[in-house]
Amino acid sequence: MLTNRQLQVLQVIVDDFISSGQPVGSRQIAKKDNVSFSSATIRNEMADLEDLGFLEKTHTSSGRVPSEKGYRFYVDHLLKPQVITNQEIASIRSIYADQLMETEQMIRESANILSDLTTYTSVILGPDVHMHKVKRFQIVPLSSTQAVAIIVTDSGHVENRVFTLPEDFSMRRIEKVVNILNERLVGKPLVEIPLRMDGEIAKLIKEHVGAYSDFVSSLFNRISAQEEGRVYYGGKTNMLNQPEFHDINKVRMLLDLMDKTPQVQTLFQAGNQQGVQIRIGSENNLLAMEDCSIITASFDAGDNQHGSIAIIGPKRMDYKRVVTLLDFMSGDLSRLLTNNR
Repeated sequence: MLTNRQLQVLQVIVDDFISSGQPVGSRQIAKKDNVSFSSATIRNEMADLEDLGFLEKTHTSSGRVPSEKGYRFYVDHLLKPQVITNQEIASIRSIYADQLMETEQMIRESANILSDLTTYTSVILGPDVHMHKVKRFQIVPLSSTQAVAIIVTDSGHVENRVFTLPEDFSMRRIEKVVNILNERLVGKPLVEIPLRMDGEIAKLIKEHVGAYSDFVSSLFNRISAQEEGRVYYGGKTNMLNQPEFHDINKVRMLLDLMDKTPQVQTLFQAGNQQGVQIRIGSENNLLAMEDCSIITASFDAGDNQHGSIAIIGPKRMDYKRVVTLLDFMSGDLSRLLTNNR
């Protein structure tokens, strides 16, 4: 159990290191208005905190920096969320001013705003698009032998596939197929499309269009919402502005990670829990993330659908600010999506 004096010294060191990125010395701490003990006393407390594993000494300075254990204690016991400003509220809510904005565009804009406000990298895992419902279907001929099928969902997600047209398949037949598909698929989730195509829709097309074309069945059997479509980034290169990531190999590892959706999804392993979750350094279980902290929160997208938001930054992240912004953003996004705007 740390003493009150040790708690105060640890908090000052973490706060100052987050702010400056420079090791913190005893004289620097002694100058604080709320610190009433001498530099010698502070040095003793710093030595004890180092022995306990909460601080580390750098090779280039007599000052100390927080260890991973020190950061963990700080966020668990000393962190006091920052009050969100009216300007920050206005920036976030500017996304929602457009009542006609589709869900996916809203999530994409949310990722950009978060990265701008925090100066870190934001990642948002959207709701499972397999459960999105068809809003509109169309087929657009590209040539006499090719066309593109387009499905727009209620969230604004777009699926499209280029396919080969059967020989002599006229525009009139295409229009009939489109009418049948819109009549039978609008309001249905994407996941149900292949099954419906093999059943009632196949019979209707045979009846009204003539010989049922295999191209329609094969087309929709291939329509599956890809996981990559669920991941949205903001400020991917913001990490380049952090001194911890001036090592090009570290940056390359992080950027490579973000190109691999299954690995990105592991960043959200705690994101479906209630409230804001913080993982620091080795807690992320990914080599590329060993120098990073990740703060996640989930949001409700309605119809039993959920998404998650993550902020990725150095372990020297401004936890107070990020926790406040993330908590506010996830709450606002949940209210907006569940109220169907």
